[in-house]
Amino acid sequence: MGEAARAAARALAHAPTVQKADALRRAAAALREEADAILAANLADMGRAGAAGLGAAMLDRLRLDPGRVAAMAAGLETVAALPDPVGREIAAWTRPNGLRFAQVRVPLGVIGIIYESRPNVTADAAALCVMAGSAAILRGGSEATASNRAIHAAFAHGLAAAGLPEAAVQLVPTADRAAVGAMLAARGLIDVIVPRGGKALVARVEADARVPVLAHLEGLCHVYVDRSADPAKARAIALNAKLRRTGVCGAAETLLIDAATPPALTAALLADLLAAGCELRVTPDLLGLDPRLRTAAAADWSTEYLDAILSVATVDGVAGAIAHVERHGSHHTDAIVAEDSAAAARFLAEVDSAIVLHNASTQFADGGEFGFGAEIGIATGRLHARGPVGLDALTTYKTVVRGDGQVRPG
Repeated sequence: MGEAARAAARALAHAPTVQKADALRRAAAALREEADAILAANLADMGRAGAAGLGAAMLDRLRLDPGRVAAMAAGLETVAALPDPVGREIAAWTRPNGLRFAQVRVPLGVIGIIYESRPNVTADAAALCVMAGSAAILRGGSEATASNRAIHAAFAHGLAAAGLPEAAVQLVPTADRAAVGAMLAARGLIDVIVPRGGKALVARVEADARVPVLAHLEGLCHVYVDRSADPAKARAIALNAKLRRTGVCGAAETLLIDAATPPALTAALLADLLAAGCELRVTPDLLGLDPRLRTAAAADWSTEYLDAILSVATVDGVAGAIAHVERHGSHHTDAIVAEDSAAAARFLAEVDSAIVLHNASTQFADGGEFGFGAEIGIATGRLHARGPVGLDALTTYKTVVRGDGQVRPG
């Protein structure tokens, strides 16, 4: 598979934009035409996952319906319409000796993507890699085997119909965990590994990989409500950040409330969440506000629930919020709700996360919401890319130097 991918990557690297875009549009059409088969495959996966005791959050990630299949197809068309990064000049300068330098975006080569549960990643990752001129080797989770195969088959049809090699996007045909080990050791065949899944998966990849890794860690996301927060904004953002979809990595897992926040707003924030069916695990000072509140354990502050459960703590202003996020966060996505511009500026500057927001929900941690069309995931490391990994982040660059006979003096 690696050798076939390298050959396909060479073809993709020089494929014109119109051909790559045509492949994605044809793949989108194939997804729509094969929607019934894809949904039947997903129903089989859901049945097996339910029998195996998969949790509600993971089942939500696995589940497809006509709307989600339509959204996958539309996502491919959105990526097809994005500017092609390959060949784009990102910097240029001339030296006193007349040498002209230009940094130009080029494909990464072969990208190995290891992911769990979400079958839509099969389509999103394939589209982004192809448009970025790279081949992809996809290894999905065993719980989504049938869904991934059905989606991949539709995508392969689009590649072939556009005259691109089907090996440009390959799906590992086995659920054997040894396949992951083989990918992690495939230096020289795979250029970059992108893990997208739970803490255990990412930890294994980072520990065992002999290939560079673009890590996507868990989403321990926080919403901090400052004493200056507008009550209506704070209540709407807290509800949306936690409960719009609890199983996504941008869902808030901890609500931090300034100890100087008006008591009425603190009580309203908790009441809204409880009324919506959210379990709240809180610091002792908040227990008296409602008998349904539970005392938070030490582990709660570092737990990604992916469920209708939220940890809530009072903190000593913006400094306390920043300290809490630094201690317990995963550098994914964190938000402040505040009308005090100085407090907001401090939070945005000092919280070292891939995405920081002011007066907006953490659920905007999504490539589509950033205007990227789709994403492979949210990168939480420091090297190469941070935040939603879209087209540009799936390229590197080379420096092209043009001269007129210059030689370097001794």
